[in-house]
Amino acid sequence: MKHESTDDISLAIAASTFAALGSEQRLSVLRCLVRAGPEGLSIGELGQRSGVTGSTLTHHMKILAQSGLVTQEKQGRSIICAAVAYDEIRLLSHFLLKECCADSAAPHKDHNHG
Repeated sequence: MKHESTDDISLAIAASTFAALGSEQRLSVLRCLVRAGPEGLSIGELGQRSGVTGSTLTHHMKILAQSGLVTQEKQGRSIICAAVAYDEIRLLSHFLLKECCADSAAPHKDHNHG
């Protein structure tokens, strides 16, 4: 049974963003940037930490940037990459967990959806 909902994030937006994360390498890159915090990392440091380098890293950063999850900013001779969409990442989690156990006969009370 299909349920209509007025979620904070639409199904189309969620699907698009999840598609951007649909690669182990992109997910690894994003996790490195989240760990680095708002200061971000130079493209070189990001490559070292994630194990994704060169044109492959450039390709994955382009997809993540188009999804709005990261930014790239030139600072002098360096390109600084940063995860900027912490709220959007939280929204994706909330999108998945929002109706947790709603159709279950005995909903679990120990799920923390905060």
